[in-house]
Amino acid sequence: MSNRQPIRRAYQLTLRPDGLDQYIYWHDNIWPELIDKLKESGIATVTLFVNPPIVFLYSEIMDEIAWDQVWESDLHKRWAAEIMDPLMHYDENRVLASIPLPEIWHFESK
Repeated sequence: MSNRQPIRRAYQLTLRPDGLDQYIYWHDNIWPELIDKLKESGIATVTLFVNPPIVFLYSEIMDEIAWDQVWESDLHKRWAAEIMDPLMHYDENRVLASIPLPEIWHFESK
């Protein structure tokens, strides 16, 4: 791995009211090939937090385009269509209700 510092990213996602249990189940049982795709795309960490119906996704990436490489892949599109779409909230244009959250402060003890 590179000596570069990871880039922190965070997103707010919205679940459908009855989607939380399945959302947790499928992330506990994520497809191994999707894990491989996350790694090869330069995503160092992904952490999910929940306050239903809101999911807070925090990630550290090694490249500015890491998430685009995953989200635009055929594999992720299949994961979304087969697994996540019924669980997530979309806007009127069928775009995932995902809001990037800008970082305003960070502390690290070294």
